[in-house]
Amino acid sequence: MMYAIGIALFALGLLVSVALHECGHMWVARATGMKVRRYFVGFGPTLWSTHRPNRLGSTEYGIKAVPLGGFCDIAGMTSVDEIAPQDEPYAMYKQKVWKRVAVLFAGPAMNIIIGLVLIYGIAVSWGLPDLHAPTSAVIGETACVAPQVAKTGDNLFGPCPHPGAGPAAAAGLKAGDTVVKVGDKPVSTFEEMAKAIRGMSGAVPVVYERGGQTLTTTVDIEQTQRFTDKEAATATQVGAIGVTAAPQPGPTQYNVLTAVPATFTFTGDLSVELGKSLAKIPTKIGALVHSIAGGERDKETPISVVGASRIGGETVEHGIWVMFWFFLAQLNFVLA
Repeated sequence: MMYAIGIALFALGLLVSVALHECGHMWVARATGMKVRRYFVGFGPTLWSTHRPNRLGSTEYGIKAVPLGGFCDIAGMTSVDEIAPQDEPYAMYKQKVWKRVAVLFAGPAMNIIIGLVLIYGIAVSWGLPDLHAPTSAVIGETACVAPQVAKTGDNLFGPCPHPGAGPAAAAGLKAGDTVVKVGDKPVSTFEEMAKAIRGMSGAVPVVYERGGQTLTTTVDIEQTQRFTDKEAATATQVGAIGVTAAPQPGPTQYNVLTAVPATFTFTGDLSVELGKSLAKIPTKIGALVHSIAGGERDKETPISVVGASRIGGETVEHGIWVMFWFFLAQLNFVLA
């Protein structure tokens, strides 16, 4: 039930974002002396509409049957556009360049404002994460190596076949150590370290940093069972050394005043990361076509509006409202 509610709420949030995007075009067009003939939410057959007078005549506002966007019809958007004689002075193509540019950028500007408002609300209500938090392979705890016996539930792991100190602790590794190399493979994140270890066995040299010093030890990698893929029906035999990742720092809390500069700083960092992701889209087109043709979908390929709404539904289903609003904010920045 909550999943369906989440999908509906996210779709509504996206529709409102698109509607306000078109409002941005309409408001600036009208403010700069252009005639806005129609403003509609949705596409397809008209369900309802009304005419409202304004200083340049009147504008038709309405709702259409397919709620997948909206549009703002400005008189004279091109020189071949049919215009009523009384609307000629207010045609868009007859206006100064700066006015036309302002109208074009007004829609994206509205989405940026929506994104900033959402990020500000998150900063005040929940706090903002550090997008530049260290991602190195820092050890949180050491323990014996327990086999994974289930993918979900409270009892994921069985008893350790070799109780006591695990391979990492036996080799002298401690909480707070940063692993930089496993065998001949340099690692920069905990995930990279775990992936490297899963494919190894026996005695392997491990290079790590502690207190500003670079040290080397030999770890006897133990074989155990892990579900390495969410789709896997059975566990796979992999290597492990008995370590967990160091906990990541929680979000930074802000009040209504300190949240203002934090919102702009965070948005700037987020924009850089979104830009990097958007730049990778052309390289994912082949994988996207492959998935459309029936192949397995690459997790890194772009998602559709339906896919985005499903993510929104999942966040609500699990009660992660902060991720719901955060994802909606990101989509507004992408729309911009």
